[in-house]
This record gives sequence, C-alpha cells and structure tokens, in this order.
Amino acid sequence: MKNGNLLRRCRCTNPKTGKEYGASCPKLKSSRRHGTWTAVQELDPTQNGDRRRFRRGGFESSTEAQEELDKVRALMAIPEKDDSWGKMQISDMLENCVKEKTPLPDYDEIRRRFQTGQKLNSKTTVAEWLDTWLTGRKRLRKTGANRYECDIRVHLKPHLGHLRLDKLRVHHIDKMFDAINERNIEIQEQNAQRRAVQAELKATPNKGAENRARRKWFRAQLDAMPPFRRITGLNTQPHIRSTLRASLNVAIAQQVMPAFNPASHVELLPGTNPKALIWTEERIARWLETGEKPSPVMVWTPEQTAVFLDFVAGDRLYLLWRLIAFRGTRRGEACGVRWEDHSAKGRSLAIATQLVQDGWEIHEGAPKTDSGIRLIALDDDTNEGLLTHKARQQREREAWGEGWQDTGRIFTQEDGSLLHPGKVSDLFERLVKAAGLPPIRLHDLRHVAATLMLAAGVDIKVVSETLGHSDTRITRDIYQSVLDDLARDAAEKVVQLVPHARKALATVPDLTPTADPTDRLPRMAAPRKAAAPTQKRSA
Repeated sequence: MKNGNLLRRCRCTNPKTGKEYGASCPKLKSSRRHGTWTAVQELDPTQNGDRRRFRRGGFESSTEAQEELDKVRALMAIPEKDDSWGKMQISDMLENCVKEKTPLPDYDEIRRRFQTGQKLNSKTTVAEWLDTWLTGRKRLRKTGANRYECDIRVHLKPHLGHLRLDKLRVHHIDKMFDAINERNIEIQEQNAQRRAVQAELKATPNKGAENRARRKWFRAQLDAMPPFRRITGLNTQPHIRSTLRASLNVAIAQQVMPAFNPASHVELLPGTNPKALIWTEERIARWLETGEKPSPVMVWTPEQTAVFLDFVAGDRLYLLWRLIAFRGTRRGEACGVRWEDHSAKGRSLAIATQLVQDGWEIHEGAPKTDSGIRLIALDDDTNEGLLTHKARQQREREAWGEGWQDTGRIFTQEDGSLLHPGKVSDLFERLVKAAGLPPIRLHDLRHVAATLMLAAGVDIKVVSETLGHSDTRITRDIYQSVLDDLARDAAEKVVQLVPHARKALATVPDLTPTADPTDRLPRMAAPRKAAAPTQKRSA
C-alpha cells in the first residue's frame, strides 16, 4: 500500500523561536530513544475530492507504529481495486477512528460486515437492537409480545441496554441476574417491613387520643414506604434469558454481531415448579389454622368436586364449570368456544380459539400452543346439557331482541356479549367460598379434571392430549404428586383384594429379643448321613 510512512518527532522547543522542533530536533539523530513515532497513511479522497489521511502518533518504537500502519493497510485492502465505493467506506471508517480517537476495529469483523453489506461504523446498542427485534416479531400472539416487551423494558434495557451489541459478553448477563437477585432480597425485606407496620396499625384500636396519634404515625410510615412489589423469581428468570437469547439469535443470523450467543452460556439458579396437591383433611385443617395454602396449585378430591357441581347446578354457567372440571379446558378456551365447534352427533367439542385477557381488555386469539388446538370428547350428560343450554340461549336472544349481540359463543353474557375471563374467575372464587370448600383457582379446576382422569385410570397420553399439553412429560411433571397419591391408593386396593393379608398381620409372632436369638429361628431337621459307598463285585 503506497502513500504511507512512519514519522519520528518530539516536543522539544527551539529556545530562540519558542516553537517545537518537531521532526528536525537534533536529539532525534543522536538518540534512538528520543521522541515518539507516528503512523501516517493516505486515505481515499472524500466525495468532494478533499484529501484526507490516517495519522496516529505516540508510539514509543517504530515497530509499534509499523504494526498500526500494517493494520490500516490491511483494512484498506479489503475492497477490490475497482470498488471505489467500498474504498470510500473503509476510508470513512478509518477517518472516524482518528476523529473519535478509538482503536482500529478487528479485521475479521470488518471484513465480515463489508461482505454482508452492513455498516462498518455500526455502534448498535443492545437497547436499539432489542427494539428492532421486537418490532419485527409480527407473528407473535399479543400475550407473547407483551411478555417479551415486559422482559425488555423491566430487565434487559436497564441492565444491558447501554452496551454495544457486538461487545456483549457472558459476564455482563451474569451481572444482570446477580443484580436482580439482590433486588429481590431488598424487595422481600421492604415488603416484610410494610406488613409489620400494617399489623401494628390493625392491632391498634381507634379509641383514645394516644391510640389515634399512634395510628396516624403508622399511616405516615406506610406512606413513606415503597408499595408492595413482586420479586423476579427463579421461575421467571429463565424467560428473561430466553428473550435475550432469541433476540441475539436473530442478530447472529442477520450477521449484525459475531456468531456467538452469550445468553446461551449463562447458568441460572434452578427454579421450582409448583406441584399439584390434593386437599386432604389434614391439609384443610392446617389451612383453617394458618390461612396458608400448602401449594399454589391445589386440587379438589372427587367428593369435593361433586359438592361444588351440585352447589352450582342452577347457575347460568353450570356447563362451563362442568366442562373445565371434567375436560380440563383452559379458562380462555372455555369462554371462547363457539357453537360451530360443537358436534352433537359426534359428541365432541373442538378447541380452536380462546379469549385472551390483555390487561383488562379481551381479544380473540389462537390456543396457547399448537397442541392446544384439539378435539375433546364429551360425555352424554354434557352433550345433552349443551343442547338444553342452546335452547335457553335462544330464549334469551328472543327476549333481548335487537339488543342481542350475536357472538356465536356457547357461553355468553345474558345479552349474548363475550364473557370476560377475569370476571369469570372472580365469580368462580365467590361460588367456591359460598359452597364452603377449600380454595382453588379457576385454573386449578383444570387440574381437577386431570386428577379425575388419572384416578379413573385413563392413560397418561390421553390425559395429556385432552389437556392440550405438547408432551406427556409436562403432564407427569405437574401431576407427579397426584400420581403418588394414586399409587398409594392403588397399593391399598391391591391389599384389599387379598382379605386374609390383613388378618395375617394380627398373627405375626412376637419378635422380642431373647437370651438366645436363635430361639426365634425355625427348627430344621438334621441332615441325613450319606450312605457308605458299596463296592461292586467283579463278574
């Protein structure tokens, strides 16, 4: 590469003129260590034809300056000789390095960007890329897009957004999750302090000037405290990592960053998936005593389910509760099922759509997963009940006249409008409380359906397909505790098949230790002596 050379100069000044000697200092000739070296390389002219050069000094040796000059020449050699536009792009990049006093970029990275037509001076930050990536995710369900947006807004941008995308490393992401866990501890401590003050306020009576002053002081403390906040638990953190990993995979595919995804190499603390537990008498007693549920996911027994269904037999949405309790449909699926999905002749119901709650607004969407699109069989009573329900809905339609909203749904408001999933959950909780049953969520009624099917001996694969799980391992993981209870029940039933087995326990001999432990051993007959061999007579 021509038009490039090394210069040696110093900052010595001429005592006569007061100006720097520069390259003409006499000490430069007498001392090899005096002064510094500068690398100079002529660049391609600007579009206006103006001359420009790459000039960087301060090197202590000519070797260092020559290395810098070789790097510049290697970068300038990336475009073909007749590629004037490419040469100008490289020269622009090198000129920008001089102006901003930044190190020369990596040769392989610039060559990759140049060959793929990307910007050479790219300084895209993680925040900018996350916005670009999320905007391009047009096929996402609304709930999925909202979840990605929340991860980006609450966690990824505040912790990683300022970093350059191509400079993101594993230790940056590790540091983010460390900060999240430290903040979790802070939130838990602040929540505990707020609960303590609330308890003191509740325990302080209203009567008396001293008590009123004390209550006023407690309220002032509560106003000064942060509100109750939720932590970012160990089960949520993998989703944050997945969001980042998915966005970086696209960046790698589009060659916006090097072919290494740091999010794929981040290890997180293991989370815990809540197990479904059955409301046994012991757990109910403990709940009545402490007010705490044994698990976030609680399941009724078949007897408790029967009590609830009998209690709501006259409710307008009885068949909705029955459908979830027996067939395990999700809340949005039950609210969104249409008459066109029901086959009275085939005694089946197609799950092809659902009502999704976004904030407090609702909209129609596809089931949660591809496996959620399924055909579920109906028992005779439910199938006949749907026909009766349809006739009643027709009477409501006639009564409302022009005010009727034809949504085509099986379960609607009295005027035919869509059911709000959130209001359905609230109604379910009120009905459970009124029935005097231990509390479960509406989603737990879906778990009740799984329990009933497992208790009835239905194959785990059929249960998984009915629930819309993509894999039987998901079903086993959620209902492992239920399966354990069923296994114990099966063990009891096996013993009951042999009635004399229980009686035999009463006749077990006393095994209290004696002076001679061998007294408890059964007596064995003495072995017979072997007969003496007889000699055969010779013929």
